[in-house]
Amino acid sequence: MPSSRSALGVLLVLTAALAGLAPPALAADKTLTVSYTCSGGPFSNASLSVPVVVPDSATGTFDAEWAIPALTLRTAATAATQVQVNGKLVVNGGTHADLVATGASVAAGATSAAASTVTSQVTVTSTTEVTVKPSTETGSLKLSLASAPNDVTSCTTSSTQGVTVTVGPGGGDTTGGDIVLYTCKPTSGAEQEVDVKVTLTLPTTNPAPGQQFTIGWKGVYESGAELEAPNGLPTTGLKMYAYASISGLTGLTSATGVGELSGVTVGQPIPLPASVDMKTTSQQAGTATVKPASINFGLQPTSPLIECEPDNSDLLKTYTLTIGAGGSTSTPTPTPTTTTPTPTPTTTPTDDDPADEPSADESRTPKDGVATGAGGTAGPDGRLFVLTGSALVLAAGVGGLLLRRRTARY
Repeated sequence: MPSSRSALGVLLVLTAALAGLAPPALAADKTLTVSYTCSGGPFSNASLSVPVVVPDSATGTFDAEWAIPALTLRTAATAATQVQVNGKLVVNGGTHADLVATGASVAAGATSAAASTVTSQVTVTSTTEVTVKPSTETGSLKLSLASAPNDVTSCTTSSTQGVTVTVGPGGGDTTGGDIVLYTCKPTSGAEQEVDVKVTLTLPTTNPAPGQQFTIGWKGVYESGAELEAPNGLPTTGLKMYAYASISGLTGLTSATGVGELSGVTVGQPIPLPASVDMKTTSQQAGTATVKPASINFGLQPTSPLIECEPDNSDLLKTYTLTIGAGGSTSTPTPTPTTTTPTPTPTTTPTDDDPADEPSADESRTPKDGVATGAGGTAGPDGRLFVLTGSALVLAAGVGGLLLRRRTARY
């Protein structure tokens, strides 16, 4: 799946190239919105929502831009001055220089201050990624007038949700490509960005066609980018369903497995299983490419409560799988996930199996079928191709042309 994190940058660069201009500087595209409760000091705002914008990827140092909203003064300013802003962030994989800056100007006699943007700086120490979170320290955001710095409006947040900045261009782990950048969507609750270092273990001997085999999955959260259990998530009986994408062999697109979870607490990181055995079967000999794919959480595979899709699938580390010669392929089994090529649109079947977890011989296509090499539908473009071809054949018949042979291409 192409990452939306880089799509805007590519579009801007291509547009500039076509216009004969230098590529523009890419705008930051990650926003951490922090809700503060405020009291005391010169400003009467009881609550503030402050967006903090950081780049999608960076090396060395990068700016965190704080968008301070308009403020209301309790009493009119006695002299011309500016809003003084002090702020703290928690940074994993880097260090944050506390925000100390002046923002909007305040005229003498004014009873309000306009919205303004102030900037602090983060220094990168990680080789993979940096997670930026609000500080929950009391008074982690302080507002005052520069002319009276000791009269402070103190603002505090309880939010711990963060955003992740990839170190270096392109995303993923710069040393191996095994950091999967997931966007996780619960059925209830806010979307979360979660990063997991995934290691796959392939069979030590080449399986034969028709022989079920296992791909091992192990995952460890990157510090500061864990998946937190949202309100309403069951804390008992929860399972994680891991998927691997497989491409290069006709009729085989994925392997899947299930891991039992324990110690789940709402508001805390969901513990990952120590390992997951993902099983599948190939009916053909050959060589395939394997890489991590989706992970889902729920009580049964057909009704996930949290769906996590990789954002950097095209950049992940890949593994080579070899299916040895031999074995019978004359009688297919329902084990592999298959897509039969046809010249008309097809729909990937929906898994209606009510079982709580995959059987030993079951394989499901991950939701992100395109990114993982899974089969899919012909889609709008495919349907247009089929209709256009039909119209040409009809026109040929009307014109009296002899159609000797029509070769279908897929």
